[in-house]
Amino acid sequence: MDRELYGREAIFSGDGLAARLTGLDPSSSAKAPFEHRDDPPVVVLTGGRGMGKTAVLKRLRTLYRDVTPIALVDCEAVTPPEDPGPGWTPVTGVLPLLATQLTPKVRAAKPVQFPRLSLGLVAVAGISWSQEDDTRAQRDLQALGPVLATVDPRSGTVAAQNWVSKVLPKLAASAFDSVAPLAGMVAETTVETVLEETFSRFQRHTADWYGSYPHAGGNGKVGLRQLAIDFERGGDLRRRAEDHLVGALVEDLYRAYRGLARGSRRGRPVILLDNAHAPLGRQLVEPVLRQRAAGQRDQIVFVAASRSHDHEGLRHATRHRLPEVAHASRWERGADVSSGILAVELTPLDASHVQAAFERYDRAGRTPAGLARGVHRLTGGRPLCVSLFARAAGDAVTLHARTSGASPDPRSLVPGTLFDRTVEVREDRPPVRVADELLERLLPDQRLDVLSVLAASHGEDSARLLARTRLRGASMDGDVALRMRDVLRTEDWPVGPDHFVADPLLRSLLLHRLRFGDGDHPHYAMWRAVHESLRGAYATGGGITSVRHRLYQELVLGRVAACVTYLRETFHQPDVLGWLGELRFIASAPYPRAGTDDGPDLRRASALGQDLASGPLPDTETGLDGLAGEAAELQTQLRRLLHAVWLVSDPLALPDDEVTDKMAHELRQLSGRHPTGNSVLWDAATHWPRDVRSWQPLSMPPGTHPRGTGHGRRDGGPYA
Repeated sequence: MDRELYGREAIFSGDGLAARLTGLDPSSSAKAPFEHRDDPPVVVLTGGRGMGKTAVLKRLRTLYRDVTPIALVDCEAVTPPEDPGPGWTPVTGVLPLLATQLTPKVRAAKPVQFPRLSLGLVAVAGISWSQEDDTRAQRDLQALGPVLATVDPRSGTVAAQNWVSKVLPKLAASAFDSVAPLAGMVAETTVETVLEETFSRFQRHTADWYGSYPHAGGNGKVGLRQLAIDFERGGDLRRRAEDHLVGALVEDLYRAYRGLARGSRRGRPVILLDNAHAPLGRQLVEPVLRQRAAGQRDQIVFVAASRSHDHEGLRHATRHRLPEVAHASRWERGADVSSGILAVELTPLDASHVQAAFERYDRAGRTPAGLARGVHRLTGGRPLCVSLFARAAGDAVTLHARTSGASPDPRSLVPGTLFDRTVEVREDRPPVRVADELLERLLPDQRLDVLSVLAASHGEDSARLLARTRLRGASMDGDVALRMRDVLRTEDWPVGPDHFVADPLLRSLLLHRLRFGDGDHPHYAMWRAVHESLRGAYATGGGITSVRHRLYQELVLGRVAACVTYLRETFHQPDVLGWLGELRFIASAPYPRAGTDDGPDLRRASALGQDLASGPLPDTETGLDGLAGEAAELQTQLRRLLHAVWLVSDPLALPDDEVTDKMAHELRQLSGRHPTGNSVLWDAATHWPRDVRSWQPLSMPPGTHPRGTGHGRRDGGPYA
């Protein structure tokens, strides 16, 4: 079943992009005015993993499959059969898939036939046939049965055997004294047999289309022969032959529309290409772009999806974000071939879309207030992630209501606790854990064990240090950290100087796996070893000396006292803005959660100055040991402030009004203590609570957030 889509009205509305391209309203199938009547662009939807590209293509197929010919293929999923012949390549493998999907009868129109494509595929299929291996010939022709059946439904196993029984004797009779390339002879003999046995006398003229092939001199049979020869020779010549086969598919589909009685077919046919950034995607799209740039018109709607927004094939494309094409694409063809592309960036869901997704799975409204907004902040509005979190939250509140008859404690259901919930994503699969499913979908077939370790690092230097100390057994040639950096870039994930894995959600998922993946509760030996390695590296003499990074690691490890002591000892320095920046950075450290515990967050009690359930902490853990008077008071105050900032800036938690107010109170109190920086601290007491309540990262300097820039997720720290 297709996933429910939100925030994609620019594509699916009655006057949206799909309607203007196809001439058909996607919801009602009513006729819609064309925006580009004679020359539509190739539309490429761009966006990283989880942005809903595949979901959009599947929805288009669902909406249009009964009213216009439509096909969907995944360019990364076209794999060779068990025993492919020399005539199989990804292009010759995918073209029959497209043709057979485009063939079925649609409303008020007969099925589309593909005679030109059939002949071209037959020509290249037999480039290595021989009398000694008639089984290969039968298997190759039988594999083409579905596309040949678009011309003659009788083209099945028996027909393939008959063709082979006639092709091979003819080949033997003509090859004895010939010096012509064998591939061309096989192609010519096979095509002649197929034309005689399968094509009606009205269809045989379709072979003439290949007369335009290079060196064919207008003779279609010569063109098919040369096509097979070029295909066998490989390299650029094979690419030329494959391009011509793509053109055959386009020509057949175009002919099904041209010259028909007015109104016999409605709208335009649609070809959907998922993962078109793969080499196969370019091999399918570029011939069409060249033909259109040369003035040929085919009226086919191509919609492709690409993870890469800066792919070289998009260099001269017209670029817009999705909302900008809601009513007009503002695309015009330029001089360059790739200007025939309209690249549309799929935008993240906004907070209202995320709320709608949560309400779909929790119609009784039992989900804690703010959870949907917290998930929006954590995921950045990535549709796949929103959908899984919404399912998990809906299941959690339903289960809680069923067992207790009440809604869950709002503080026990936060974004971080949803990682370990299980959801059913498909009826034919057992329920899966949210964190595991997201990592599998966002980083498929990657070394998660390696990336989980490197996710703890800040930049390349610390990542390479971890690779040397903690990943010596990783079976990779060369620098592990740089290889994983290239993997992230290839998958279109950001890599930054502040965090090796720069996307907050992906980093959170990887660190969650690092902490809990080995099942070593309550020791978390691997997780602890990684962070101890980083703490040592940042210590004096450790190789990457940095006080604030060392304290960050201390906080990750739950050692709060050293962090508070440092903040106290540096508080009275003149650079109070720098001091606030260090406070914010240290407090962005991951909170060391224990297992799947969804009880109260211990940071809350510390921020509010309350004793923990286990009782007061000893002075050695609070940093009060040996302190008295004003120093002890400042230490206690800064301990409360650090815990408050740590909690309110954690994207795996939810903002707490009482803690936010307490943070503001502590900053105002500190403003009166500082000899020169009282105004900066006062501004922080005013603006940081506003940042928290508007789901923004804490601004530096306080109050300088550019409004309207989203939720600022790039500034978030790594969380686990």
